[in-house]
Amino acid sequence: MEVTTIQLEKKIVESLKEAREYPRQTYNELIKHMIGVFVRIKKKNQYDKFLHRIQQAKMKELWDNNEDEAWEHA
Repeated sequence: MEVTTIQLEKKIVESLKEAREYPRQTYNELIKHMIGVFVRIKKKNQYDKFLHRIQQAKMKELWDNNEDEAWEHA
């Protein structure tokens, strides 16, 4: 396994300590877990944006029609 050293601000290290799921969890394990969560959220957000985009045309069709406009002026 190759290992590298990265520099982090002290307040980031403190935040990582607070974010641990258990006291002996390594930073490597914690960061790996955080990356997994981030990637899943990112994929879900992309899926939500995709759904919103494809629904826009149908919603416009449903909302922008003469029948609804007639009720607004009744």
